[in-house]
Amino acid sequence: MSRMHEKTFVCQVCKKVKNSHDVMPGEAVRPSIVKAIQLKYPDWSPAGYICFTDLNYFMGEQVQNILEEEKGELSEVEKSVVDAMKKRESLVIDENREYDRSLTLGGRVADKMAEFGGSWTFIGIFAFILIGWIAFNSILLMRRPFDPYPYILLNLVLSCMAAIQAPIIMMSQNRQEAKDRIRGENDYRVNLKAEMEIRILGEKMDRLINHQWQRLMEIQQIQTELMEEIMKSRSGKN
Repeated sequence: MSRMHEKTFVCQVCKKVKNSHDVMPGEAVRPSIVKAIQLKYPDWSPAGYICFTDLNYFMGEQVQNILEEEKGELSEVEKSVVDAMKKRESLVIDENREYDRSLTLGGRVADKMAEFGGSWTFIGIFAFILIGWIAFNSILLMRRPFDPYPYILLNLVLSCMAAIQAPIIMMSQNRQEAKDRIRGENDYRVNLKAEMEIRILGEKMDRLINHQWQRLMEIQQIQTELMEEIMKSRSGKN
């Protein structure tokens, strides 16, 4: 029943009917945003209402103006922050999922080979093969070894393995740098958005405190006038 009788308001910007929890009184909007709204919509008045969708858009415009004044031309990352604030979207992303989505088959194979090449399993297998190769050519085939001392064929195999393994490790490191770059950009977006919202929240708190202070001063003035009236009435009776 309460839903059926919920009071509605008309947003002066989009001219749409909104519920009470979807609009804000124009008197509660900061003066800087009021100026921005009135530049685009001259008929808008602080005596009316504005929906949160339109309010978020103008707040994003204000953030963009602040960033342009401080940093000059905005980068793509900063533009994405402004767009997210206008649409009230979250900027937090899963870096691992975003990184895995951009990987190709060759990249996945290179990562797996680099991961295996830097493990104790690889070291154990490699040591076993190395010792077996030397023992096989030094003891079992002393008469006719296929790779006699100083094991020239073994050195060739090791050189080829190192030549192949080095670029694979470098490929994996390059992708790790790309992953770190994605994480760094995501952290910058989140921190920048948090800083802008904290700045806006601080300005709103200052405005509310100033408004409450003025109300308290008005109440104090009324109380003082009432006390003076009471004192005058008592002195008149005496």
